[in-house]
Amino acid sequence: MLGVGGLFSAAYGNVGSSIYYALGVVSMSALGLTPPVLILSGVIFLFTALTYAEGATAIPESGGSGAFARRAFNDWISFGTSWVLMIDYIVTMAISAFSAANYLGFFFPILKTFPTNSIVGIIVIMALALINVVGVKESSRLNILLVVIDIVTQVMVAILGVVLIINLPTLIQNVHWGIAPTFDQLLFGISISMVAYTGIETIANLGSEARDPVKSIPKAVMMVFFTVIVLYSLLSMTALSAYPVYQAPDGKWVTDLTQKFLEDPIMGIAYAMPGILPMFLGFWVALLASTILIIATNAGMLGASRLAYFMGQRQQLPGFFSNLTKKSHVPMNSIMLFSAIAVILVGTGRVELLADLYAFGAVLAYTLAHLSIIALRIKEPQLPRPFKIPLNIKVKGKEIPVTAVLGGLVTAATWLIVVYTHPIGRIVGFVWLAVGLIIYYIYRRYKKKQAKLENADGAS
Repeated sequence: MLGVGGLFSAAYGNVGSSIYYALGVVSMSALGLTPPVLILSGVIFLFTALTYAEGATAIPESGGSGAFARRAFNDWISFGTSWVLMIDYIVTMAISAFSAANYLGFFFPILKTFPTNSIVGIIVIMALALINVVGVKESSRLNILLVVIDIVTQVMVAILGVVLIINLPTLIQNVHWGIAPTFDQLLFGISISMVAYTGIETIANLGSEARDPVKSIPKAVMMVFFTVIVLYSLLSMTALSAYPVYQAPDGKWVTDLTQKFLEDPIMGIAYAMPGILPMFLGFWVALLASTILIIATNAGMLGASRLAYFMGQRQQLPGFFSNLTKKSHVPMNSIMLFSAIAVILVGTGRVELLADLYAFGAVLAYTLAHLSIIALRIKEPQLPRPFKIPLNIKVKGKEIPVTAVLGGLVTAATWLIVVYTHPIGRIVGFVWLAVGLIIYYIYRRYKKKQAKLENADGAS
């Protein structure tokens, strides 16, 4: 059973790794408003984490928001929720592996260039897929140790940034209201900022393993929230102080953070340090970031395979997806299939496209998670809830969580922004959703016909 420290380490290990690529893609659109945009998305993260915490302890089974939706609504909505969450796991694999390759470029500069970075990212995914199929177990103690080292490193970089780089006048001058960023760019930046919190569903997978969930889960959630807010704020202010916003010769407003370090923004901060610090800090950031991102790639792979198994057990996907190997007891077909899709995504060599796809799936899954928790409060008020979201209002005698309502409204609005402002993410996202629903429809019709035939044989 996990205490506060274990829950915090597991959750931050997934969420904290995203800063290594999120800072770049968010800055590309939000420009000088990147720090407040990341703070805003941090508040959304808190609301969503609380929703997942209540759902995970009330419904202690795998599947995350898909399990919540199945209990609150029906199998159709449950499938849709799980299917869009699946694309997030796949994107997490792709964007983490691709980013790891770019950070390794510190040691071998060619790894920062396309297509070499994509090739290395593909090799990382294929190697991890093979390891998972064979069934080699990961060391939780090693992961926790690396998370602790990662947090210490991020804190160290943030402190150095406060002391040596952050400049408030520069940060103020970076913002040109209505111009840099434009309103559309700001909306785009807000929607894409969801990529900064990849792995939030980890809380849902750990709720049933928590020791004294009433106390440990809210403490762990708040610890992750405050750590994320502080570090993301300081690191983004450091980056935008070191690489101010300026107008390029073609008239566009840009920052050298995204012009030179889009795929490895924390490395950009390391290089901006004075004296001999870039040499030592760059080495350490490259080594640690690549390691943490490879672990995040593996976490995405595990999440996708576990979710596929859950969906197969609930007859939402054919047995092909959930069949376990005899030796290692893992859903090999799902691991190989979803890893292959991640490989295709890595092959594009476009971190901004990956962020688009993540935003499409994530905010829709978060919205449905909020709606599920609200629906369960109405439909099953007596359902045991070891952890219950605080701050509730009574509506017709039912306790409705304020944070779930606010979180649902904000994530729904954010999803609409994603659909409006991200054309590629919109197209690929809806195609992914449509393909999944077709598979689900055909499979369920097949199961019904099979059941009728079995009943007819039994009657005869």
